[in-house]
Order: sequence, then C-alpha cells, then structure tokens
Amino acid sequence: MIFDLGTRVHIVGVGGAGMSGLARLLAQRGCTVTGSDARPSTVLDELSSAGVTVHVGHDATFVAGAQVVLWSPAVAMDHVELVTARERGAIMVTRARVLAELATMQPVVGLTGTHGKTTATSMMVHVLHAAGVDASRLLGAPVVGVGANGHWGAGPLVMEVDESYGTFRELVPSSLGLLNVEADHLDYYGDRRTLDAAFADLVTRTTSPVVIWADDPGSQRVLEVVERPVTTVGRRVGEWIVTDEVLARRAARFELRGASDHLAIELSVTGSHNVANAAVVATLALALGVEREHVMAGLRAFVGAPRRFEFRGRWRGADVYEDYAHLPGEVAATLAATRAAGYERIVAIFQPHRVTRTIALAQDFATAFDGAQRVIVTDIYRAGEANPSGATGRLVANAVAGSLAGQVDYAATFAEVVATLAAGPAVDVILVLGAGDIADVIGLLPDGLDP
Repeated sequence: MIFDLGTRVHIVGVGGAGMSGLARLLAQRGCTVTGSDARPSTVLDELSSAGVTVHVGHDATFVAGAQVVLWSPAVAMDHVELVTARERGAIMVTRARVLAELATMQPVVGLTGTHGKTTATSMMVHVLHAAGVDASRLLGAPVVGVGANGHWGAGPLVMEVDESYGTFRELVPSSLGLLNVEADHLDYYGDRRTLDAAFADLVTRTTSPVVIWADDPGSQRVLEVVERPVTTVGRRVGEWIVTDEVLARRAARFELRGASDHLAIELSVTGSHNVANAAVVATLALALGVEREHVMAGLRAFVGAPRRFEFRGRWRGADVYEDYAHLPGEVAATLAATRAAGYERIVAIFQPHRVTRTIALAQDFATAFDGAQRVIVTDIYRAGEANPSGATGRLVANAVAGSLAGQVDYAATFAEVVATLAAGPAVDVILVLGAGDIADVIGLLPDGLDP
C-alpha cells in the first residue's frame, strides 16, 4: 500500500485547496508529509501547525528522502522537484491514483457534480458528525463548526469527488450522491458527451447506494445511460420529492417525502440550490442507515461553506456576499437564491475564470445574471493558462449585455470595479462572484465593511 504508516510523502503545490486537505489527511494517517508552494500563505502556516513540514519556493533539496511524490494539477511536469524525484526513484502518484488508493483504505462516501460539491460534502460531514461518527474527510474548504478540509478518522471517508482533469477516473466509491452535470473542463474532456460519459462511468463503478438529483438536465442525461439501480430525488420527479420549500434571507426549510417516510428539514443557509444539495445528502444518508433525527440535526447545524454565498458584511447599506460561482449554472443559482431571499436591487461583480472556459462558455452566461440591476465584469483570472487570442472579460460582458435589462459594465482592473461600483446607484445587495482572486475587491471598498 502506497500510504503505509511512516511513508515519506512530498506534495508540490501543497497550499492549494485540494492538496492541503490531502496533506492533513495523510499526516493524521501516520505518513511523514512535506510540501512546497510558490508563496507564503495562511494555509501553509496552518499546515505547519498540523505537523506538515512546508517550504516556500521550489528547490530540488525539498524532495530529499521522499518515497512518494504528489503534485497539484497546476504544476508543470518539468518542475524541478518532480524531475528530481523521478531521477531519485520516488513513486510518482497522480491525484486520480491517490483517490483510488484512499478508497482501498476506507469506504468512500462521495459527493460529485460540476458544482455544489464542497457544500454537499460539508453537509454530509455534519450529518455523520451529528450521528457520532468520526468520519474521515477530504474536500476543498474547511467544514465550519467541525474542522479542517482534511481529516483521517475511523471511517468512512467523506470525499468531494472532483471531475477536473479526470481526477475521479480511477475512483471506486462505496456510495455516491450526484448533484448535477454542467459543461465544464471541456479543455480536458473535449465535449459535453464525453463529460457525461465520465460521470456515468463513475455512477456505474460505485458499489453501493447512488442518489441522483433528477431535476438537473445533466443528471437526467446520466440517468438515461446508466443501467444500475439508483435512487432519485427532485422537486418534480423522483422517488423522494422536495415539497413545501420556504426560503428566507439566511435560512430555508422544506419537506422531503418518500414512499414510507418524510423529513422536515431546516437549513441555516438559503437558496434553492442548497435545498437540492441537502435533499441529495439526506437521501444518501438515509440509504446508509443514518437515523432521520441525525440527518435533520446535521443539516440544521450546517451554516455554509467558505466562499459559498458567504455573508461578508455591509457596505453603504447593502449586504455583501462572496460566492465561488464561476459556471453559468452556478451564477444563475446564486442570482436565483438572492432574488428568492427578498433582495430586489442586485449588483453582481463577476470575474471570469480561465481563458478556455471563458471562450467556450461566454454565451452561456447571457441569461445567468437575470434579475440583476447591474453587472460588472472584470478581466479573466487566467489560473496560469496561456491567452494566445488575447481574450478578455468583455466576451462575457458583451454576452450579458445582449440579454440583461439592467446595466452591464466591463471594468478590467479591481480599481476600475470599485470606482464603477461607487459611482453607481444604491443597491440592496452586492454579489462578488468567481473562483479566482475577486474577493480582493472587498478589501478595496472605500471605508470598508460594516459587520
């Protein structure tokens, strides 16, 4: 087994959301873990406190003695530490193989989909925590009220199952919740049909219960091709049905009804997308034998995941929320949740993420901001991608302008964003949206935020 107790593991790019959780999990498992990252960060400080030896910068000496080497997908294969590790005979393990290996050590309870994974995984962690289970976990953000994004416990392993770069292609979960399937990572998959097939293969490989949110068009495409038994849940169709849904500004409640049981679920977060996430988690937890009281208590204890409709404060009378939404469906869900929560005058600040994604999906954003009074689009957060065509955020701004009744502005820099926002009319809410560094805009707002 690769990750035996005492194995010396080195992680290149250890400060990333996924790799930092893996470092924590492996350290608690009993491996000797080191890691490096390009720049200092709070995450590196936290890892150091958790028993991981961290290095800032990159150097061949950092891999001295490493038996196993892992790396972030953003790390180039000619990276000095990877080259040195290969020359010294270290076992080079892709993230896909890491996840597959973990599944041989503990049964994996997986939550997957192109968006909502971190939220749903956090919800499941809370449900098992309420049931008194010391579950392992691996996800892209800390679980507020429980602990860090990586933990090795008595089992099972609750895991955010990521489709990017084919990460889940070798994983065999013991149980799975599928939230949705939207066109994403097409630079890897090539087209939507191949992406759909990858999710269908994952569902087919899963050895025990599979729960699918049946209202999502992408999930429906998967349902059409898989031939194994699954459990469906939805508002319109499914063996379990969501009814009596009520959304408030920072809470929600609904009934989840099956053939022989029903649960009255209360959430401390709002949004119809969070209701869908919670419904999948509840249905999967029940299938795993979790008592209904623990399901309801765990979901009630979930107060949100970082950067997922996270309330940051108030600015000039407007509530300010930060959200990781960067796909058209995610943006639309966040706007819908904002409207349903009673906000009327909405301004959305959006940072497109990755050049390839922006070019492929620009037109899909045209209706994603429906209901916003104003949309401000920044330049693209490139995430290290080349930009040979010189694409900018104007691609998205122009697409939105062709559909939105409200005002659309392109403000390439954060300074321009703040100036544009400050010169605009009063609003009820400001949404700061994107998967890059768009949250830095909040720190630039004149006079700062009120709590």
